[in-house]
Amino acid sequence: MIRFYCPDLEPGMRQARLPESDSQHCVRVLRMNEGDELEATDGRGHIYSCRLAVAHPKRAELEITDCREQPKVWAPRITVAVAPTKHLDRMEWLVEKLVEIGVDRIVAVRCRRSERKELKTERLEKIAVSAMKQSLKAVLPEVTGPMALDEFLRECGSEPGQKFIGYCDSATERVLLAKAYEPGSDVTILVGPEGDFTPEEVDAALKAGFLAVTMGDNRLRTETAALVGADTVHIINQRML
Repeated sequence: MIRFYCPDLEPGMRQARLPESDSQHCVRVLRMNEGDELEATDGRGHIYSCRLAVAHPKRAELEITDCREQPKVWAPRITVAVAPTKHLDRMEWLVEKLVEIGVDRIVAVRCRRSERKELKTERLEKIAVSAMKQSLKAVLPEVTGPMALDEFLRECGSEPGQKFIGYCDSATERVLLAKAYEPGSDVTILVGPEGDFTPEEVDAALKAGFLAVTMGDNRLRTETAALVGADTVHIINQRML
């Protein structure tokens, strides 16, 4: 069943209209006709069984026949905060893969050594929507940023769960994330830019309650480290099932 994204949907609705982008994909690209069946999600954990009522390429109308819940398959809240990579395609790749494996929030943070200070989150949000639909999920992660690292650390101060910062400086004591993470715990994973965090930034994170970790023995790119961190959390939690 083909799935579309319609953020205006709510349980109990009998009719809805697809956004223009999904309307075009539905009618012009997939050549769906009136009466064809499809699925739509609101990105908040619901799947709607629908019938195409009006096949218009800019405003496709839907008749909703059923609504069911499809909660996320992981229990803890997973936040990945990462300094945007110099090459935008790597950041876009990371967002796609994080959505596929499952996270709740993706935050772009500006660090002192960041080579990319600005970022258009609208593009990343579109990639997140596409990855959500492709991986047949019904929960759309929040994409935030870019925000200054100190602002992010202040925001994290009152949040529950474990907080980890991963970086390359082997001169400081770090623990393996796979050993430090407690199964079932909400988690925030913070990864720095290609040039790594400054000592002052690491110190600020530690004072904010973050634990210094390593993802393993291999030296990883920024986007790889962020993905490995999130997947490590999933693997540990899956072993407890």
